[in-house]
Amino acid sequence: MDDESVMAKGLVEKIGLAGSELIHQRPGVDKVRIQAEIPNHEVAIELVVSTLLSPEHGVIKDMREIDAVGHRTIHGGTTFSDACLINDEIIAEMERLVELAPLHNPPSISGIRACQEKIPGVPMVGVFDTAFHQTMPAYAYMYGLPYEYYEKYQLRRFGFHGTSHRFVSGRCLELLGNPAHSKIITCHLGNGSSLAAIEDGRVIDTTMGYTPLEGLLMGTRCGDLDPAIVTYLMKKEQLNPEQMDAVMNKKSGLLGISGVSSDMRYVEEAAAAGNGRAQLALEVFKKAVLRYIGAYAAELNGVDAVVFTAGIGENGPEIRADICANLSYLGVEFDAAANQCRGKEVEISKAGSKVRVFVIPTNEELMIARDTMRLAAK
Repeated sequence: MDDESVMAKGLVEKIGLAGSELIHQRPGVDKVRIQAEIPNHEVAIELVVSTLLSPEHGVIKDMREIDAVGHRTIHGGTTFSDACLINDEIIAEMERLVELAPLHNPPSISGIRACQEKIPGVPMVGVFDTAFHQTMPAYAYMYGLPYEYYEKYQLRRFGFHGTSHRFVSGRCLELLGNPAHSKIITCHLGNGSSLAAIEDGRVIDTTMGYTPLEGLLMGTRCGDLDPAIVTYLMKKEQLNPEQMDAVMNKKSGLLGISGVSSDMRYVEEAAAAGNGRAQLALEVFKKAVLRYIGAYAAELNGVDAVVFTAGIGENGPEIRADICANLSYLGVEFDAAANQCRGKEVEISKAGSKVRVFVIPTNEELMIARDTMRLAAK
């Protein structure tokens, strides 16, 4: 952490499924793929630890070199507005919040328990994806439903991608010279996408809601939808709640409209080849981003900077150009030459532009490491 250099990175894929494997990489060395039967998170963590200690592929000699472990924990509800040291009470609260994130919190808890078992006595830190958005005022997070449902079920907007929005907005502030007051719109555009309106370092609004389904069209998620369509389709197609949920979360978005893929790269290729549905999917996506930038500029009463990040935001110069072409009314003077880049930090607005536009690669792992060090040091 002295120079925040990466010693190793990797992931374990297909836990509990056929073809499960660990992918491990050290800087300057080819990726190593270790195929193994990985039935659960406990075995996955054991494989990670043994790889980090491996004489052939490892980067540490002894477990005592690990001072703390940071965990990306998705849903903190209204309980967690910052990262925290994990203990039994924190895990119990995460279990209580499973109802809000049934797909995400259980594996997070499994990973934490596995690390506690395999790396005993080491501080564990939870970094919640929803925490950064807890500064939203009530008028931004409240839905127009009977208030009793908010009281009974916490039906409100939570927002997600908080760790990413926090990292890139913090970096943007540095690039702006750390002004005392700032108005920034961050665009996390990837297979999952969200925008956030950030004033003086605090989120005042974000596109994702009670779940990550709300907001922009995404890879397989439908984004904003007239709620009456849900009940209409359930009746017409005789869908139960689980099937309707699958339609909105797994069969919609870029995939649903284009019929080509959930991956923007393939949708762009098909659109360039003349596929009309792929072209339509692209336009729906870009217009949704523009709609929210405009709304947030109004909500912020002005904007100092717009930031693009994540897979599409960092690697989609054509999409960035199309979006910025419609931001001249805000005072954006777009630099087409600077925009011809992928995956690196760069300003894509011209010198003197009233509103500055940046591409800032996100680094959620570094944000988690910083939070972990900050809390473990105490």
